[in-house]
Amino acid sequence: MTDQEKKKYLEESEELISEGSENKTELANRIAEQSRRMANTYQHIEDGFLRIIRWFSTFIDRILFNRKNGKMVALVLAILMYVVVNYNTMASVYTSSLRSTRSMRDIAVTARYNTDTFELSGLPATADIYVTGEAANVINAVAGGGTVVADLEGLTEGSHEVRLSGEGFGDSVTVVVDPSVVNVTLKKKTTQQFDLSWDFINRDKMESVYSVGTPVFDYTKVNVRASRDTLDSIAFVKALIDVGGQAADFEQDARLVAYDSTGAPVKADIVPDTVHVSVAVTSPNKTVPIEIQVSGDVPDGKAIETITADQQTVTIYGAETVLSGIDKVVVTLNASTITKDSTILRPIVLPAGVNSSNINQITMNVTVGEGVTRTIDNVPINYRNNVNNYKASQPENKTTTSVTVFGTKTNIEQITVDDINVYVDMKDAIPGLQEFQLLIDQPADRLVRYSLNESTYELNVLGETNIDTDDSGSDSNNG
Repeated sequence: MTDQEKKKYLEESEELISEGSENKTELANRIAEQSRRMANTYQHIEDGFLRIIRWFSTFIDRILFNRKNGKMVALVLAILMYVVVNYNTMASVYTSSLRSTRSMRDIAVTARYNTDTFELSGLPATADIYVTGEAANVINAVAGGGTVVADLEGLTEGSHEVRLSGEGFGDSVTVVVDPSVVNVTLKKKTTQQFDLSWDFINRDKMESVYSVGTPVFDYTKVNVRASRDTLDSIAFVKALIDVGGQAADFEQDARLVAYDSTGAPVKADIVPDTVHVSVAVTSPNKTVPIEIQVSGDVPDGKAIETITADQQTVTIYGAETVLSGIDKVVVTLNASTITKDSTILRPIVLPAGVNSSNINQITMNVTVGEGVTRTIDNVPINYRNNVNNYKASQPENKTTTSVTVFGTKTNIEQITVDDINVYVDMKDAIPGLQEFQLLIDQPADRLVRYSLNESTYELNVLGETNIDTDDSGSDSNNG
């Protein structure tokens, strides 16, 4: 660097340093000026606040220490102190002074009267209540509960208008009953004797294999006390014997209830209201064969060849009187649903009055084969229901007919004339020449089916009686 260049460099550096010094001085001056302005602002605010305090203090001094205003100030301070001290008490008084009304629906109505002498009618079972008063008292009264009472004491036989009143709600509330007035009737009671019958209840809770015998009562007549109208409406008095869960002979005190002719209970005094009863519990049963009854026809010209069941008998349970009239139970089979050899599960249909059985269903193995037909001639025509025992003759002396049998070859080959019963029903016969419908009994197992080759049969019915009736109810075929 030359001397001239060094000199120029030194001059430029001095100028820069001079400019930086001037800038720093200007910045410091601005900061100092801003500080002075803020200090002045704070001072003005402080002076204003002090002036307000001095003014308020002077004002208070003028009010509190002025003889003219001293009494007023004392009164205001006394009121403030009273309000602060008694705030809770005043709030409580204000709250308790609120009034409220609450309703109570369907309150049971009770009556005061001589139940031994009179029978009461016309009194409603329930009534509504409206409770009014201070809110706290209403809440307590409703929570405590009460009753609606009809006071009939001192009243005589006849109709009366009585007032219903609420009791048990306390004296601090007002109680209004709706309805407030009702019309009731008092009738004098009298006593009548009734024969005692019975009914078994809760039979569904007794095992079906058990049967109950005729109950034995300590007495068979009871006294019923009620008004004459009520007594006249009673059709019978029953002892309700609870058999639920019983499996052996038992005794109990059965409740007595009176009923009208429709089976509705009648409210009356039964004296006494129970009767001691002894009941025998048995398990009568009977073993009978199972009969399979086939309905419908196998489709496509086929027929049932065999039906083999896994059970041939069933043990049934019920009353002895019911069992004595039963000699079989029935299982049904719809042949129209069978198209090939099948294993079929079917329920056992229990006769009416039978409670249960040892089995509920059977399994059947059914085989089918091609259906064929066969005609059987010289089948006798019989008479049935010849209730008037008429003598009859056939104009052409025709006493037989032909029957077509349909089934598998094996089954129809076993059918003989003796297996077929063709007949005419003479229940509505009258003397003279008549045409009767020919009828035929189908076999119970329906493995074969019979068809008549002619549908009518002509008879000359005479007024004379000559045709004898056999034990089965079928008449002979002799004219």
